[in-house]
Amino acid sequence: MTDAAVVHVDRLDLRLVPERWAFADDNRAVIDAYFAALKRATPALWNGRVLMMVRHALEGAVLRGWYVETDYASFTAWRHWGRAAGERDCFGAAAVISSDGAVLLGLMSERTVNAGQLYFFCGTPDLSDVVEGRVDLDFSVGRELKEESGLDIGELAPEPGWTTVIEAARIAHIKVLRAGQDADTLRARMLAHLAAEAHPELSDICVVRGIGDIDRRMPRFVTAFLEHHFKRG
Repeated sequence: MTDAAVVHVDRLDLRLVPERWAFADDNRAVIDAYFAALKRATPALWNGRVLMMVRHALEGAVLRGWYVETDYASFTAWRHWGRAAGERDCFGAAAVISSDGAVLLGLMSERTVNAGQLYFFCGTPDLSDVVEGRVDLDFSVGRELKEESGLDIGELAPEPGWTTVIEAARIAHIKVLRAGQDADTLRARMLAHLAAEAHPELSDICVVRGIGDIDRRMPRFVTAFLEHHFKRG
């Protein structure tokens, strides 16, 4: 299992810089062929514009990072086989905690590149998350939570700062959001939202009540958070 460090971060200082991404430029033809094959297997994939972190520094309880704009094809290819030192898949994620202490996760649908995996409500940052040159992961988390679960972040109580999971090729900034409803009620609300969507990104909602519910469908950043969260009590 991939090593992962879990740290508390008080503040994020994330910027979009006007640089080109060497990985995308140097591997264009191979990336295009790779993504074309992915599209044949999963036709719903869309090659939109996303943000890729190329440098970062953790300074005390502040994480600073620099992103470049790229296409989803390059990002996906890098994540699959081209990870270069220093670059990270860096994103915000919503960990919804029910009033009875459970964590809710979404099961990625067959129309996504991560089909069958259990994730927090999250997504790769894009240009809509940029305000005056800064990447706003608070906004990104709220947007993804609403799109995927139907919940409005304004009805949840956020914990201060971020629970950040750092891996070799990923940095997940997880915002803990406490709900006033129990897990079964929240799951029913989320399933109703999925049923009303024409093309939902999620196919189911999973309730995790303790470490014993951790399973192989969860990526390492999810299990690292869950282990930390439940051990903390």
